[in-house]
Amino acid sequence: MLSGPRIALAALDLAGTLVADDGVVEGAFADALAELGFEPTPEQQRVVLETMGQSKIVVFRRLLGDEAAAQRASTAFEDAYARRVARGEVGPLPGAADALAALRDAGVRLCLTTGFSDHTRAALVEHLGWTSAVDLQLSPGPGIRGRPYPDLVLTALLRLGIDDVRAVAVAGDTVNDLWSGWRAGAGVVAGVLTGAHDRATLAQAPHTHLLDTIADLVPVVLGDTG
Repeated sequence: MLSGPRIALAALDLAGTLVADDGVVEGAFADALAELGFEPTPEQQRVVLETMGQSKIVVFRRLLGDEAAAQRASTAFEDAYARRVARGEVGPLPGAADALAALRDAGVRLCLTTGFSDHTRAALVEHLGWTSAVDLQLSPGPGIRGRPYPDLVLTALLRLGIDDVRAVAVAGDTVNDLWSGWRAGAGVVAGVLTGAHDRATLAQAPHTHLLDTIADLVPVVLGDTG
């Protein structure tokens, strides 16, 4: 059983946690760089994997070192990812929709968090049919820094009127998700092993749980851990 207040809010990452990635995000990064005339180097590929979960414009700034180029690459990434969604390359992970329904049926508020822009996130959630299945969706933007900062989690708490940050569960597939939840003070900070970072990598970041899938978060949040 969890100590502290009952979980009232679950802040859940999208790609790799609720949504099957299968290299789609990395592919969209490569597409964006190619559109600008770059062939991704091994170092750039390493940075893309290392920064999974972070704001995409921040990643492109790091990769390219030039604001104008980063802005063009970010737009190209959004277009490339949207094309992959339209081609059916993106879909929910097994058990994801059921996990969302189980948490919401139990009275847990749901916020989807991501490093995608507002436009890309909204299009993805609409494609999945989850727009009305959650209470809030958040992306980095003015006044909201992306992961590994705690802003997405804390913004969700404020907007949904949650009284205690310990009553928040955060789940994601990257170390940046875990650092964000930990820095926010969430009561549950769960790494999910269906995305970018493996168990050994996630274990290096602060966490309360490492879970095989998002479905395993349900008994943790509801206090039914056997």
